[in-house]
Amino acid sequence: MSDFSPLAAIELIQISQRIGGLIYKDIVLVLRVLGIESSCDETACAVVALEGDDPRALRIVSDVVHTQLDVHADYGGVVPELASRAHIQHIQPLMQAALRNADMRADELDAVAVTRGPGLIGALIVGVSAAQGLAHAIGKPLLPIHHMEGHLMSPFLMARDESQVAAMEFPFVALLVSGGHTLLVHARAFGDYRLLGQTRDDAVGEAFDKGARLLGLGYPGGPAVAALAEGGDVAAVKFPRVLLDKTRFDFSFSGLKTALRTHVLKHEAQMLEETYRRDVAASYQEAIVDTLAIKAVSACRHVGATRLMIAGGVGANARLREKLDVACREAGIVLYRPPIRLCTDNGAMIGAAGAVRLARGLFDQHAPVNPIPRWPIDEL
Repeated sequence: MSDFSPLAAIELIQISQRIGGLIYKDIVLVLRVLGIESSCDETACAVVALEGDDPRALRIVSDVVHTQLDVHADYGGVVPELASRAHIQHIQPLMQAALRNADMRADELDAVAVTRGPGLIGALIVGVSAAQGLAHAIGKPLLPIHHMEGHLMSPFLMARDESQVAAMEFPFVALLVSGGHTLLVHARAFGDYRLLGQTRDDAVGEAFDKGARLLGLGYPGGPAVAALAEGGDVAAVKFPRVLLDKTRFDFSFSGLKTALRTHVLKHEAQMLEETYRRDVAASYQEAIVDTLAIKAVSACRHVGATRLMIAGGVGANARLREKLDVACREAGIVLYRPPIRLCTDNGAMIGAAGAVRLARGLFDQHAPVNPIPRWPIDEL
């Protein structure tokens, strides 16, 4: 157990920074924070450690996730009521597992961080309630975290032997793409975020899910479309890429979805052929990843950023990663691609954001922690 309370320890860090290098050796506290994530269809808990207050010193101590894919597969999408019930079933066992895997007791934590929003209100309530109960029981701060700020921490959580971590720093542009969100964010500093663009209709994950249904595939749509597209001709069908104005960064995928539906109905006989279905899937996926890559690089150029990161479930798409690799290389932009397990929702990213906020004193112990289903990131 730490010899200092979290707030007193933070003061010691600040004092030591003023006197370090003269007579006294710096006192650097290692903060340990439990992160809890339950905004959609993953229940996740993790213990994260931070030495000092530099995000590059973040370290995952333990990380456990329960996915609900089998719960929602028959429905072709996330059913909020079922998601909430699954969170209730798994949240306590996962909290215990995260602590057990970290070989520590709950009262050895310095804080509890939890996703406050955005997300499904019922799902958020489960996580926030569990976090409130634990924080109160151990007498430690409760840190309400924005889900997307958590994703912004993903590159800092990469394995220590990955050289990208040492080079990663603010400012950068983030492409955050998932089933519920499609955002371009200029992260100027930790806690200082400017929204550059977002979807006007469907999130990119929804575009994949709806496209998968039109192609007769299962849920989740992203991996299903990617699997069918493997080996297909990306130029077989000329699907639209819209809103490619290089000074505006909003997205729209409704027109693309309509174009796919029209094409499938018009070519019903050909759609029975596996080769043709592969070509259609590859062309549809290409239109999506082209749009994302073009917008992301344009946003970097617009704000003068030399670093781009990608996160969110769709960030695991291999074709998107390949497209961004090429586009960033040509533009002289460094691309940060967290491993797939850190692209999808996880507790480590929430714990990471909480640890940095705790270390820097960027939280209010008396602020409300009620869940917020809609919460623009630039309102932090």
